[in-house]
Amino acid sequence: MWVYTKRLQHPVRVCKPDVKMAKFLLTQYGGPDGELSAALRYLNQRYTMPTKKAKGLLTDIGTEELAHLEMIATMVYKLLKGVPPSVLRREGLGEHFAVHNSALFYTDPAGVPWTASYIQAQGDPVSDLHEDMAAEQKARQAYEQLISLTDDPCLKDGLRFLREREVVHFQRFGEALNDVQGFMESKRFY
Repeated sequence: MWVYTKRLQHPVRVCKPDVKMAKFLLTQYGGPDGELSAALRYLNQRYTMPTKKAKGLLTDIGTEELAHLEMIATMVYKLLKGVPPSVLRREGLGEHFAVHNSALFYTDPAGVPWTASYIQAQGDPVSDLHEDMAAEQKARQAYEQLISLTDDPCLKDGLRFLREREVVHFQRFGEALNDVQGFMESKRFY
């Protein structure tokens, strides 16, 4: 299937702790348009794709989204490293700390837990690939907004990498859509 290498897809660095930014990043950890939702959406939709190319693409991108989830988790942990509970409380993460301590939990920045209703799978390849393209655009936009919320050049580097991967995924889903539509429109002889 695939080989896991014990290193991140792209290095994650932060220049200094930043509790507010860590909280903002939770949108890409457990939010509706975050990396977990994307990974599960694509890995689920692959089964109804009519071509091997589309199935393979959804498997590859779904797996890569899990790597992005790992990068987001690393960013959050590094941004919170050494921050005392009193600061977490003051910055709006006191509730999270009280329940989960320093462990991450799949929530958005407002503390709303992740739910399977965030992912879509219609079983129609064209609908699903359009959904996937929209999901990638939402993720790209989220990364652009996150980049504008930080002044940490180290963190911006990782966020820019993730934003660019969303652009590539959007393009690849467009190619898969063309492939699937061509397959569905072709005459098939049995």
